[in-house]
Amino acid sequence: MVSSQIGKTVGVPRGLLRFLVLKMLSEKPMSGAEIAEQIKEQTGGRWKPSPGSIYPLLASMLNKGFTEETPEGDGLKRYSFTVEGSKFLNKQIELGQDFLNKLEFLLPLLIGGIQFGSCNQKLRDAKEPAGKLVKAFMAIRHNLSGLSQKDAEELDRALNECSEKLGKIAQRLKEKRKK
Repeated sequence: MVSSQIGKTVGVPRGLLRFLVLKMLSEKPMSGAEIAEQIKEQTGGRWKPSPGSIYPLLASMLNKGFTEETPEGDGLKRYSFTVEGSKFLNKQIELGQDFLNKLEFLLPLLIGGIQFGSCNQKLRDAKEPAGKLVKAFMAIRHNLSGLSQKDAEELDRALNECSEKLGKIAQRLKEKRKK
């Protein structure tokens, strides 16, 4: 779990920051500050890695040949991905997949039992559909080789529709809490 204070983390898995940095750099060159801001944005402000964790990590990746510096005209030092970085990231993804494969049978149980809590009767009926959603994602993950462009587009539409509806509910709840 990540603390609600920016920059303070509790229980962030070891190696997660390295994986996230590699993944982000595989998509585009970035500076340390841009990486920290993107993580902050993706975690809803709950985690912003400190410069003391980002920059030594970037230096280590540079020394290992996973990244290279690409100075930009704006004065920021950005880092880009190398072939070695790509190989290392692929190994990390394989390890992560193995880990998920070993634990995925627990996901529906965890989502239904922890996320919605047995003491919250208002969410009692949400446990089953949440479990079904997780199972559907697992089934898709196991069958990605058969995913057509049409399937991907349909999945995208369904997820956008669902996230939009859930976002509206979350916004209403947030507004009620402020009152």
